[in-house]
Amino acid sequence: MMDIHQILKQLPHRYPILLVDRVLELDKGKRIQALKNVTINEPFFTGHFPHRPVMPGVLMLEAMAQAAALLAFDTVGVTPDDKTVYYFAGIDGARFKRPVEPGDQLVMDVTLERMKAGIFKFKGVTRVGAEVACEAELMCTMRTIA
Repeated sequence: MMDIHQILKQLPHRYPILLVDRVLELDKGKRIQALKNVTINEPFFTGHFPHRPVMPGVLMLEAMAQAAALLAFDTVGVTPDDKTVYYFAGIDGARFKRPVEPGDQLVMDVTLERMKAGIFKFKGVTRVGAEVACEAELMCTMRTIA
């Protein structure tokens, strides 16, 4: 549905913080399914942890937020520019159910729950295969900067 080249046109993030490799499904105004391939080459694995590489939970939340941003931009029909930033406004009910390791493939399902006064509220679930790795409610907002 959306490859890395299209993602790079939408998201301002770049290595090492771009955490969406592909969009598998996009249902305008409703939901997105996106993919993140986790490799041993990720820079955070050097220190988290040297003896047992595990993806930090906050980065799973960030990956879901990036998928949510792609859904939000598509929903409101905008392509962000250098004057637009997309921020976290809140995270509720974050739960981490299994460690994510090199070689895992994260499939993120993010649903738009509501959109009010410039605040988007999403429900996100990230799976590795059939197992839930992470889930949370995410609130995000778009702002124009000077």
